[in-house]
Amino acid sequence: MEKNVCILMGSPRKAGNTASLVAPFAEEMERRGLHCKLIWLCDKVLQPCQACRACQQDWTAFGCPIEDDMQEVFDAVCECGLLVLATPIYSWYCTPPMKAVLDRLVYGMNKYYGQEKGPALWAGKSVALITTCGYPPEKGADLWAEGVRRYCRHSKLHYMGMLAEHHKGYQTTFMDDEKKRRAVSFAQSLHRSLPAL
Repeated sequence: MEKNVCILMGSPRKAGNTASLVAPFAEEMERRGLHCKLIWLCDKVLQPCQACRACQQDWTAFGCPIEDDMQEVFDAVCECGLLVLATPIYSWYCTPPMKAVLDRLVYGMNKYYGQEKGPALWAGKSVALITTCGYPPEKGADLWAEGVRRYCRHSKLHYMGMLAEHHKGYQTTFMDDEKKRRAVSFAQSLHRSLPAL
């Protein structure tokens, strides 16, 4: 379980910028003996959270009554030691399927919202971000990073940082050797910081 890295891919483009940035990152993690499970969220049926709180009745399971593919995501997150949220930035935040997943997880994983406050089922897991954006990261990805930092504090998760890369225009090539180097370096840094992995 602790040897798993779960990468939730929020991009709708299989050959897009975010996918090209994730590839060398995942390859480096695999080279270091970790198993990366990549889930393309746009391939899944993922409904938005209805805030019904049915999930709060069982403190040992996801417990969501919506019948879609979210249980698979929940199980993969439970089985990982490191959760990587990979998404392009749309309107200064993540893509819609990523947002739906985060909303569903914050209820299903955190049993805080019932008659009594329960545990966070994923407490102690580590979270990192891989992000691409059309503005410089300090203006394009800063709100996403801050949102996830708060999400992690609320959920008792360890925020491990963000790799954010800027695409300078539709007529330019996004991926280059320097971005690949930074993706590999990010994987190495995370690996060093996670002795349990």
